[in-house]
Amino acid sequence: MSSDKKTIRIAAVGDIHCRRTSQGNIRPLFVEVDERADVLLLCGDLTDFGLIEEAQILAREIRDTVKVPVIAVLGNHDVESGHVDAVRDILSTHGIEVLDGDGVEIHGVGFAGVKGFGGGFGRRMLEPWGEETIKNYVREAVDESLKLESALARLRTEQRVALMHYSPIQATVEGEPREIYPFLGSSRLEDPLNRHDVGVAFHAHVHRGSLEGRTRAQVPVYNVAMPLLRAHMPNHPPFRVVTIPVHPEEDEDATHSPSAEAHALPAAPR
Repeated sequence: MSSDKKTIRIAAVGDIHCRRTSQGNIRPLFVEVDERADVLLLCGDLTDFGLIEEAQILAREIRDTVKVPVIAVLGNHDVESGHVDAVRDILSTHGIEVLDGDGVEIHGVGFAGVKGFGGGFGRRMLEPWGEETIKNYVREAVDESLKLESALARLRTEQRVALMHYSPIQATVEGEPREIYPFLGSSRLEDPLNRHDVGVAFHAHVHRGSLEGRTRAQVPVYNVAMPLLRAHMPNHPPFRVVTIPVHPEEDEDATHSPSAEAHALPAAPR
C-alpha cells in the first residue's frame, strides 16, 4: 500500500494481554488509535495465554473499531498454549498483518517484524557454549535476529520501521531487576537495525523498563509495553504515536512525538 503522504503517524502498543473477560474493555484503546494514527503496530503479548478464544475476542475488537492498517508480531504469551498457527490465522482472517521474519509496505514505509528472543546485552550476552540446552537457547536468539535481518533486507522502501516483542537494546530494559535482563531481550536484535538504516524500532515485553533509547547507530527505540506507558504517561492513552517522514532525505527534521490523552485500562502481568 503506497500513498502520497509526506509523513505517517505510527501508533504502537504491546502487552495488551487480551483475556476471556476483555470483550468491550479494550475497545476504547482502539477507538483512540484510529483517530490519531495512519497505521497501528501491535508488539506482541496480544493475548494472555495464547488461547484461541482470546485471539478471537481481540480480533473482533480490532475489526469492529480500527479502520487504519494493523501490523502485529506475536509475543511469548501468544505462544504459551501451543496454538500459534491458530492465533496467527485468526488475526490474519480479521485483517491484521502478522509478521514473523517478513515485511509489508504501508503508505510508502516498509515494516519488518519478528517476535525476537532473549539472551542479554553487550558483553554479558549469552554465548553458545557448554550444554546443548544453552546452545539451543542462543540458537533461537540468533535465528530471530537473522529473520529480522532478512525481512529488512527485502524491503525496498526509503524508510524502514522494525517491530518486535523482545527488546533489542539494554537502555529500554533499565528499571527492571538486572537478574532478568537476559530474559527481556538481546543485542543480537540490534545489529540488523543498525545495518539496514532503520528509522525507528518498537518493542514491548518490558513492563518496568524505560520508555525509549537508541542503538549504537542512533536508531530510536521505543518501549511500548502498555503497563509501562500507563505508569509513565497517566494523562496519555496507553500507546505511543510517532510521526516519521516517508522519504527521510526530504524531511530530516521530522520529529517523534507522543500522543496526548489516555484511557484507564486494566494492567496485565508479564
